[in-house]
Amino acid sequence: MGDFALTTFSSSGKLNQIEYAQKAVENGETCVGIKVKDGVVLAVEKKLNSVLIDETSFRKIQHLGQHVGVSYAGIGPDFRVLNQKARKTVQKYWLQYREPVSVESLCRQTAATVQEFTQSGGVRPFGVSLLVAGLDEDGPHLYQLDPSGAYYGWKATAIGKNMKNAKTFLEKRYNPDNSIEDAINIALSTLKEGYQGTMDSTNVEIGYISRESKKFVVLTTEQIKDYLANIQ
Repeated sequence: MGDFALTTFSSSGKLNQIEYAQKAVENGETCVGIKVKDGVVLAVEKKLNSVLIDETSFRKIQHLGQHVGVSYAGIGPDFRVLNQKARKTVQKYWLQYREPVSVESLCRQTAATVQEFTQSGGVRPFGVSLLVAGLDEDGPHLYQLDPSGAYYGWKATAIGKNMKNAKTFLEKRYNPDNSIEDAINIALSTLKEGYQGTMDSTNVEIGYISRESKKFVVLTTEQIKDYLANIQ
């Protein structure tokens, strides 16, 4: 029963259900985030189960608000639930204060929801990790939220099945003074390093926010195609 008892610690001091949720993340497609002086970039693998699926109906990078975007590794439906909760947080803050919620505050409130599911009966932990990229009055931010409810700010990080190799690659390539263009190229190179098969504009997504635009933008397939041509 120990493995199924959500709120019972194992003899090693762990909650096994959290470990299983983290395994779901590690089996997910790789997602990379890079923060530079001018903004933040997210890049994620997007593999479809069938060639018959309309790829435009499936998005792994989403807007939470004009100034913040999110991607994930893990279970897609779990991401959808957290995505909707985070969007409500953004809208409630705007209606109350008439200004955008800070990225850190948004992540803290979302992480609190995730943490509740690690100690409540009748539910299970979310099998998903999030990378949140945003810009507020304190500058650009990149946060990672894990199934335990922990959240951290990062300069560059990766989640998903190839995260260890991706982080090693980022440690060698990361430079905080890089431009957004450089960060996009590095993010794609990081994904390509561990990609099984041929990477093209239909199986990868890229989003970014810059100090110049101040809006989170998801690139089109044509724009991604141009970037992929530069790293080949």
